[in-house]
Amino acid sequence: MRTETIPLDETDCFSQFFIDYITQKKELAPFYSAFPSVKNFKEAIASRNFQAANRQVLGEVLKEQYANTAMSSSVSQNIDLLEDSKTFTITTGHQLNIFTGPLYFIYKIVTVINACKTLKQAYPEYNFVPVYWMASEDHDFDEINHFFLEGKKYEWQTDQKGAVGHFDPSGLKEIAAKLPKAAEFFKEAYSQKSLAEAVREYVNHLFGNEGLVVVDADHARLKALFSHVMQSDLFDHTPEALVAETSSSLESLGYKTQVHARPVNFFYLDKGIRERIEKTESGFQVVDTDLSFSDSEMRQLIQNQPERFSPNVILRPLYQETILPNLAYVGGPSEAVYWLQLKAVFDHFKTAFPLLMPRNFALVIPGAASTKWSKTGLSQRDLFLSAEAAFDKWVKANCDHDISYGSELKKLAKIEKELKDKASAVDPTLTQHIEALHTSYTKRIEKAEKKLVRAEKRLYEDRKKQIEAVKESLFPAGSLQERRDNFLNFYLKDPTFIEKLLQSFDAFDYRVYLLFQ
Repeated sequence: MRTETIPLDETDCFSQFFIDYITQKKELAPFYSAFPSVKNFKEAIASRNFQAANRQVLGEVLKEQYANTAMSSSVSQNIDLLEDSKTFTITTGHQLNIFTGPLYFIYKIVTVINACKTLKQAYPEYNFVPVYWMASEDHDFDEINHFFLEGKKYEWQTDQKGAVGHFDPSGLKEIAAKLPKAAEFFKEAYSQKSLAEAVREYVNHLFGNEGLVVVDADHARLKALFSHVMQSDLFDHTPEALVAETSSSLESLGYKTQVHARPVNFFYLDKGIRERIEKTESGFQVVDTDLSFSDSEMRQLIQNQPERFSPNVILRPLYQETILPNLAYVGGPSEAVYWLQLKAVFDHFKTAFPLLMPRNFALVIPGAASTKWSKTGLSQRDLFLSAEAAFDKWVKANCDHDISYGSELKKLAKIEKELKDKASAVDPTLTQHIEALHTSYTKRIEKAEKKLVRAEKRLYEDRKKQIEAVKESLFPAGSLQERRDNFLNFYLKDPTFIEKLLQSFDAFDYRVYLLFQ
């Protein structure tokens, strides 16, 4: 695919918080370890200590989880390499969206795979394994139960409760049966016993040849490696104070923080249940259940059944970095900025804070849409304007009449200055009256200009419809394409779509890609 790139801050699609991080605003430097450039991985490698015993546990758990999955030689080799002290991971995490969900899930995976390839070239003496961390313990079913294909919404209805990774996915086979032959691998995936196993199956089908390792952290042996944090959080409430202090610092800089720590940052996890644990006067209570524990019972539960504890958004990142020899986390704009609230928690538990890499961002532009847009004479950057703003720009550039009152407003400003100079020589207080008159007339002229533009725009309805059609095809329902459309929109027409993404993206190029089909 032919590609072009646009700086993120020229799209008006990202928060200022995220843009300031990407542009390395110095005020944010204390909230992360280092910026994710290839050269900064040298220090990250040198400072990443990871116990051999933890590597062994990780390797054994992964082999157990892949026991019924047809592993490629690349995946098998990468799992074996994880026990080598010179092997590190680059990780992305995501919910278990049915049929992969929105397109940016695919972009996340492509980013970690390409990052590992680039780092291997830069540091050939080390090994880099791409990892997809399944959010198998998440319980926000409404966020994963649908996807959009060719403008149609497909939705999974089930009354199952608790962690979505435990769900029986057999009901999805009915949806899979409606898809074209090129998507048949989903039928086999949704024949697995759990949604977590199903997602591993289809992700392995799509990316196994690239060596991508899928991790399901919902496992007793992995949770046992995190028991010291469970103790600290439940009994000392350490993370709550640390996150609150960091959030306050960020807010004092004018940033809006996204996550808030609780006194207890773990859910109670069991079949059909994932509910918050709350501290009480007599011990602990699981919200919305009859389950309660004394302090001593809770300590025993941590020791004997650590799998009953599921970290929330505050501690999940720390759990990830505790069980993986990880160097960088690849995430979207919201993920990157909420991680900035967490560095003090990592420091307290003496765990290396990973480099925070933004995923690749892209807009796929089919040939027909590209042709229509080029006929308007508008630039590729103008694609990110609203349809109304893009049409306004086109009208002003192409109409036969001068519909801008800009020069007249400049003359008015000059007249205002002259009047103020004369008035101030007699009575300085009169300048306020002149300023008020200038403001009033400026607003009237601007209002008149808008009426003039509207009148001119009515002469170009066909062009307006053309711009709106392209915008709707590339920004469905007014959303970024990557946040709504499913990858099957492109994969079914071109089975090499993912291969082309792997060839087109540079994991360390933090701009928006325009991909022309």
